[in-house]
Amino acid sequence: MAILGSKNTDERTQTKDVFHYPTSKNALIIFTRNPELGKCKTRLAATIGDAAALEVYTFLLRHTAEISAATQADKFVFYSEKKRENDLWDEATFRKKVQLGDDLGIRMEQAFHEIFALGYERAIIIGSDMYDLTTADLDNAFTQLTTHEYVLGPAEDGGYYLLGMKTIQPALFKNKAWGTETVQKDTLLDLKDARVAILEEKNDIDYYEDVKDIEIFQQFLPAHLDNRIE
Repeated sequence: MAILGSKNTDERTQTKDVFHYPTSKNALIIFTRNPELGKCKTRLAATIGDAAALEVYTFLLRHTAEISAATQADKFVFYSEKKRENDLWDEATFRKKVQLGDDLGIRMEQAFHEIFALGYERAIIIGSDMYDLTTADLDNAFTQLTTHEYVLGPAEDGGYYLLGMKTIQPALFKNKAWGTETVQKDTLLDLKDARVAILEEKNDIDYYEDVKDIEIFQQFLPAHLDNRIE
């Protein structure tokens, strides 16, 4: 599952919004885990170590911020635990919120409810660990929502890296084994009677095998691992 978060939240960090939204019909929701040593990319860290995993995740966060900033939508970053000021998410571009709920489904549903309550017509959610994701992919997803009710970006591991909608269907966020290979299949079953646009399948970064053959990640991998690209 490519969209990640933590169930530990602090509602007190949600201060009064200073932005005036919406400025677009489109809203991009970005779920992000607070980058802390030993608390992010733990499956990757099992092979490359906590420090290297944190460097990889920070790189992915910067990539996500860069491609998101250029897309044609208002942008919302939902932190896993608490909002951070003066971080890589520029306050002039990204509106900051905190994920609420005890599991990923509840947190995503709550985020969509918050966004639609602001008056948006189309909303898309992504995680922050997709190196293959581009601004063009995000813009295309919003375009697909003009003629479809839902849009889904399937991940190679059986989850999804992107989910977009014009109306909330509660079933999408319930009865899912989050983080397993069944999420994509179960989600599409929930949408079997809806008009769904399916995007290109992509691979998220969870394990050493996901980065070892990609040149850009070689700078973060420990020297004792055989990271040669043949």
